[in-house]
Amino acid sequence: MSNVNVSEKCVKRFSLWVASSLTTVKTPTAVALGNFDGLHQGHRRVLEPILNRSLAPKEGGGQDTYASVVTFNPHPQEFFSGQPRALLTPHAEKVKYLEAMGVEQLVLLPFDRTLANLSPQEFVENILVRKLMARRISVGEDFRFGRSRSGGCEELKAIASSFGVEVCIAPLKKSEEKRIGSSAIRQALELGNIIEAKRQLGRPYTVVGRVVRGQQLGRTIGFPTANLQLPPNKFLPRYGVYAVRASWGNSIIPQTSALGVINIGCRPTVDDNGLPTVEVHLLDWSEDLYGETITASLEHFLRPEKKFASLSELKDGIEADCAIARKLLTGSTI
Repeated sequence: MSNVNVSEKCVKRFSLWVASSLTTVKTPTAVALGNFDGLHQGHRRVLEPILNRSLAPKEGGGQDTYASVVTFNPHPQEFFSGQPRALLTPHAEKVKYLEAMGVEQLVLLPFDRTLANLSPQEFVENILVRKLMARRISVGEDFRFGRSRSGGCEELKAIASSFGVEVCIAPLKKSEEKRIGSSAIRQALELGNIIEAKRQLGRPYTVVGRVVRGQQLGRTIGFPTANLQLPPNKFLPRYGVYAVRASWGNSIIPQTSALGVINIGCRPTVDDNGLPTVEVHLLDWSEDLYGETITASLEHFLRPEKKFASLSELKDGIEADCAIARKLLTGSTI
């Protein structure tokens, strides 16, 4: 999954077509438009109108529309601020989730000064109608577009209707009277509140990375860990230790899964360089995992990052973490 190359003009991954150029888009389209970072429950509400095949419009009774998510690369906030933006779902993860949902195409609109300066009318006419040949457009009720974010949902609806294009406006989704959104999920993760993050996402928050060689210190104290190399723009939750369900494998090799604990942070007991690492120890597993891509679903926050006085205390701490994780993940009483 981490092998998806965003720089390619058009990439085929399983059944999902990924296009980073408007010249390679499959048309006509039914478009869900937005940033979709996290692909949380609110985003899925926006996707529903393009995934309902019984409602999907056809062009003159001919070719079905391609269910397409249209988003921006880079994220507009990153473009305007000039600062890298950590993402809940980096590109490869987004591809995986969209494919599982039944989306047929992901269009990455190159977000540059030219696109940013388009008026709402120009964006709808030039991009959505002419280039994407949109027959249906779905957005969230808070969607803004066009130069200086001057366009809103009602303007989108009015402009699109002049071209005979239907616009579906999805109402905001709430959880316990609170709005579900990427910002709220980030705030929950920063606090280590992965239960709330899971409620809003509709699934556990995951970290996905390729196993690479680390210092191999864990082996010396009886707790070997897999050092995960994550995309550099992956949003990391609160530093600390989590109970996880991990899986790896692909469509050719049967997928394997295991319970474990993951440490996200700077390893203050053994490192002083301040650089974060992500290391997972799998319970009841001892085989070599180098080169595998592991997906770790964060299920429980166990404790904040801690500096132990010695390797012996560190070993005792990991042993206690593993015992608690096993009980939580298997449903046993602690």
